[in-house]
Amino acid sequence: MSIETRLQELGITLPQAAAPVASYVPVVIHNGLAFVSGQVSILDGERINGRLGEDMSLEDGIKAARGCGLMILAQLKAALGSLDRVERVVKLGGFVNSTPDFTDQPKVVNGASDLMLEVFGEAGKHARAAVGVPALPLGVAVEVDAVVAIKGD
Repeated sequence: MSIETRLQELGITLPQAAAPVASYVPVVIHNGLAFVSGQVSILDGERINGRLGEDMSLEDGIKAARGCGLMILAQLKAALGSLDRVERVVKLGGFVNSTPDFTDQPKVVNGASDLMLEVFGEAGKHARAAVGVPALPLGVAVEVDAVVAIKGD
């Protein structure tokens, strides 16, 4: 089954791939890997700002991370032409805007990780980091980057 068909089955519509906000490119392809720059928490076209442990619930943080995952998929589709070229999600790096006493960063970043499993199945299983930081660009709640093995490169 194609990934496009899988997305339709899941009721997932990918957003438009966001333009960079600074001096970088969204995706670099090198030696069979796609390196996706950090994607910030945007869901349904709205940036999700906030700080876990201060003014955001865990559930809202998980939704924010899922938004990052959707944008990762959108960036990959724009760079590769088709998500069917994804061989394996190798690694996600998650950054959670959180207070010093907030310790559920791994649960927050599950929003992106679980999306990769839903979309790619076994090929969506990946290594991961989930860290808390005192601030993120534009005041967003979550940022996630990715390394993805690709076919046909």
